[in-house]
Amino acid sequence: MGVISTSAGTLAQFRTTIGNFDVELFDADKPVTVRNFIRYVQSGLYTNMIMHRVVTNFVIQGGGIDVSNRNTTSNVLASIPTFAPITNEIGVGKFYSNVYGTIAMAKTADPNSATSQFFFNLANNAFLDGVTNSGGFTVFGHVVGGTNILNEFKIGPTNRIVKLVNLGSIGFPELPVLYSANPSSVRFVDLVYVDISLLNVQVTLKTNGARQISWNSASNKVNYVEFTTNLPPTWQLLVSTNGNGSVISVTDVSASSAGRFYRVRVAY
Repeated sequence: MGVISTSAGTLAQFRTTIGNFDVELFDADKPVTVRNFIRYVQSGLYTNMIMHRVVTNFVIQGGGIDVSNRNTTSNVLASIPTFAPITNEIGVGKFYSNVYGTIAMAKTADPNSATSQFFFNLANNAFLDGVTNSGGFTVFGHVVGGTNILNEFKIGPTNRIVKLVNLGSIGFPELPVLYSANPSSVRFVDLVYVDISLLNVQVTLKTNGARQISWNSASNKVNYVEFTTNLPPTWQLLVSTNGNGSVISVTDVSASSAGRFYRVRVAY
C-alpha cells in the first residue's frame, strides 16, 4: 500500500516560464481546500495555465485562465472550468497566516465561494486573515523551495517580468508578462505560463511479490523512499536518490510483509 507524503504534506511543483518552485500543501489542517486544489491538478485543468494578476509586492494570482491550443495558430485565452465552491477553512485545523510565500484561495465577498483561483503572498499580508475580510483567506500551503523564482513576481527593476496595466478592457488590469513584451501588443509567448504536478506516489505489486514505487521527483533535491510495517509508523529508509523533476521508479524486492507502507520524503 502507498502513502503520498513529503515531510508533512503533499508536494506540488509549480513549473513556470521563468523557473520552478515547490509548495508543501497542508493536507492535515486544510483537507477540503487541499483536496479541491489537487482535484484541479489531477483533472489537468491547470495545464497551460497563466498567472493572470499581479499586484506589486502583494500577490500573484493564477488558476483562472489558461491557453487552449497553445503553440498553434489557433491559441486562445479561455476560462478554466470550475467545480462547485468549497467551504472556507480559515478556522479549521491549525491556523496559518497570509505571510510571504504562502498560497491561499482567492474568492469573492462570499466566504464560501473559492473554486479554482489561488494566489501567493509576496509580502506579509496578515490583514487577509481577518474574518471581516470576506471571511478570511484560507492559507493551504507554503513555498519550500525556489523562493528566488517567487521573488521574480514582485516586479522590481531587475526582474525578468513586468506588469502591464490598464488592460481591464480584456479582463487583465494587472497582467504579468515577460520583460521583453511590447506593451502595445501582448503576444501569447509573452505570457507567464504555469503547469503544476504532484509528487504523486504510486505503488505497484509485481507478480514476484516485489513492489515498484514511482513518483514525480522533486528536482535538485534528495528524495527519500521510506517504508514501515507498523501503524503508527516507524519509518525506515529504503533508498535515497537525487530528483530530476521526472518520474522515478525504485523496486522493493522484499516480500516479507504484506502490510508494507511507503512514503516519499523530500528534505528542504
